[in-house]
Amino acid sequence: MILKTIVFIVFMLEVANSKSSYEVDCSKLRMGQYLCPHPDIIDSYIDPKTQQPRGCTQQNKAEVLCKAADGIICLKSNNSTFTREIPCRWTNGYHFETAMLLSIFLGMFGADRFYLGYPAIGLLKFCTMGFMFLGQLVDIILIATQVVGPADGSYYVIPYYGPGIKMVRSDNWTYRVPQDDW
Repeated sequence: MILKTIVFIVFMLEVANSKSSYEVDCSKLRMGQYLCPHPDIIDSYIDPKTQQPRGCTQQNKAEVLCKAADGIICLKSNNSTFTREIPCRWTNGYHFETAMLLSIFLGMFGADRFYLGYPAIGLLKFCTMGFMFLGQLVDIILIATQVVGPADGSYYVIPYYGPGIKMVRSDNWTYRVPQDDW
């Protein structure tokens, strides 16, 4: 009887101490089963010059190192780390503040459009004194609302907590939750 009790206690201790882990394809993990970016490299995650994740491509994707939850082992890496693509805003060095200041103070000469890479419109604004200052006012509004951006398709460099605007769009696949007052 004592031997059975000792065997039972040893068995229970082994079960309690053993951690079960599961090997899965980490690209199919659901939200809450992983943490991106990996907490050990969080300091080197954001590029201080662009305020975007390091390695942001022109396709507005950046690859970051993630950590799976405890007990999950990734098939590709044989540990709990894996890489995942996250959305980012690719920048090419055009600063929002610079474009805004050029538009306010030198917009009548087209300096803002030259800076953003639109030389034809810049030359037209220069020759017409900013379309008699009306074009300057329109450009101030367009740049402030970030409708006009750099000509190469990149985003402005904006501080992390700066005046960034994200466009929310809907299409035929967008589902709107019905409200009581509709």
